[in-house]
Amino acid sequence: MATFKAHEGWEALGDPSRFAIVQCLAERPRDVGELASELPITRQAVSQHLTVLKGAGLVTAEAVGTRRVYRLNPAGVAALKDQLDTFWRRALDGYQNIVGDKKEESS
Repeated sequence: MATFKAHEGWEALGDPSRFAIVQCLAERPRDVGELASELPITRQAVSQHLTVLKGAGLVTAEAVGTRRVYRLNPAGVAALKDQLDTFWRRALDGYQNIVGDKKEESS
């Protein structure tokens, strides 16, 4: 199983083509040919992007006959979600602190 690497995951998603691949794989697993037929990039480019996404722990690959079928790595996606949840909680806590400080000042 691929290991999720936080920094690499966010960096990988920063590329529009890789983000589009992740969106396609969120719908269902696909091979390189299927992805290339749905995106405005070549099979070779799709393969290169999948290598980056796999290295970041966001996708996995499985040999099915002569094809390699790619799917999202649930652990990698969950790790991104956990990080976003942490950022969101910190932002809300910071906002709550500011609102609380303003209420104390006006009392």
